[in-house]
Parts: sequence; structure tokens; C-alpha cells
Amino acid sequence: MDFRKQKPIYLQIVDRMSERIVAGEWLEDERVPSVREVAAELGVNPNTVMRTFEYLQNAEIIYNRRGMGYYVSPKAKEKIVELNRRYFFEDELPYIVQRMNMLGLSWDDLKDHQNENGQQKM
Repeated sequence: MDFRKQKPIYLQIVDRMSERIVAGEWLEDERVPSVREVAAELGVNPNTVMRTFEYLQNAEIIYNRRGMGYYVSPKAKEKIVELNRRYFFEDELPYIVQRMNMLGLSWDDLKDHQNENGQQKM
């Protein structure tokens, strides 16, 4: 996994694990790889992965079965989408709007650009 400097590694791992849940690779109540397995797969310190698991557990995306490991929580997909939407509206959108204003772009400009490039409609 190629890590970006702008975001802490444990949050990038949160994103990766969340993507797997949303994509249906990991289902509700299904065991997820252990801290050590994830650390070995990604080549990172197990303490970093433990921080990831703690974050996901606090967000109720995974839960721990004592002595058995971590599992995907019921409604994890919905929680991930909710968290990502909140992050988008609170953190990303204000920056996007600021950049659009600086560049003199309108929402119609974005729609036109997407239509011209065959991307999803807004």
C-alpha cells in the first residue's frame, strides 16, 4: 500500500478497511484479518494497526469477540457512509467551494465538465 504524507497512516488503513466493507468483501458478523495479519500485509507496525482497530471499534464499524478476534459490526456499511458523508460536508466541501470561488467556477461548470468527460452525472 502506498501511503500519503497528508493523512496519518492509521486513518489510511481505516479507509482501506472501510472500502472492503462497503464493497462487500467483508460481510456483517464476518471475522476481519487480525492486527498482525493486517500489519504484515501492509508492512506497517502492529501498533499502527491496533490504533486503526481501536478507531473502527469506537466508530462501531467492527467489534471484538474476546479471544476470537474482530468482526464486522451490523450496519457497518451504513455507519461508514454516514461518517464519510459527514467528513465530506464538514472537511472536504468547504475546501472545494473555496477553490471553486478562487477559480471562478460554478456548479454548472462542474456538471458540464462531467458531461463532457462521460463521468457520472451530478
